[in-house]
Amino acid sequence: MSDIFYFCRRGVESIMDDEVTKRFSAEELESWNLLTRSNYNFQHISLRLTVLWGLGVVIRYGFLLPLRVTLAFTGVGLLVVLTSIIGFLPNGRMKNFLSEQVHLMCYRICVRALTAIITYHDSENKPKNGGICVANHTSPIDVIILASDGCYAMVGQIHGGLMGVIQKSMVKACPHIWFERSEVKDRHLVAKRLSDHVEDTTKLPILIFPEGTCINNTSVMMFKKGSFEIGSTVYPVAIKYDPRFGDAFWNSSQFGMVNYLLRMMSSWAIVCSVWYLPPMTREFCNTVKSMENKSTSSHCTEARKQSHH
Repeated sequence: MSDIFYFCRRGVESIMDDEVTKRFSAEELESWNLLTRSNYNFQHISLRLTVLWGLGVVIRYGFLLPLRVTLAFTGVGLLVVLTSIIGFLPNGRMKNFLSEQVHLMCYRICVRALTAIITYHDSENKPKNGGICVANHTSPIDVIILASDGCYAMVGQIHGGLMGVIQKSMVKACPHIWFERSEVKDRHLVAKRLSDHVEDTTKLPILIFPEGTCINNTSVMMFKKGSFEIGSTVYPVAIKYDPRFGDAFWNSSQFGMVNYLLRMMSSWAIVCSVWYLPPMTREFCNTVKSMENKSTSSHCTEARKQSHH
């Protein structure tokens, strides 16, 4: 029976340890980053590393964490208060200008609360008004990582509690797109609201994460096509985190939002790079798709010929 169970266990492990399943667990590091151990079989490596880890705990939890929590409350509080005040202003250039400045300031304060070190590449390709920005999704903080370099119109479901208060205050100052849970299921209604937004070139570009879930930043899942059916200019953005200083991946099945934020705020830093890729249009995407289909068809024809010979 032990032989049978051994082979059954190995078979189940092979099924569970496929490439897709690995994308929903934290990336394993080759070396210890003084936060978590990459190999749990070796709990004690050396006395020197243990002392360094102890000093790190004192610095991270005794100094960095209180400072970061204070900055986070300051950023969120300013965002709620100032956007609510701006909401009373009449629509126009002044309101849009003040809204953008407030959003940038508050998002940058929140980025400082995470000690985020961000490097932006190819800024000439930054999303412009009337377009759609699509990016890979690793963490809820992807929003503030991108929004600290430029303003976006957010898309998402309406929430309750503190998140609901933030959403209501934000939409007063800027035309964000919040959906009821019943509306999200109506694909045509969602597409209509998005297309109405991008047709107005005075409105901010829409920020969308077409993967629909958080991935551990080692790969990218297939994008859902709904974001590309609107017919507007698409601005792709790639975000890559460096897990050596702090893991930004949110495993929602293992950690709640508060626990996840505290884990990030008690890490050393959140280091990431952002690449702005050249914009694409729907016509360009259709051309590429048709070329891929022709290429695939020609390869299949050639393969049949070789097989026949």
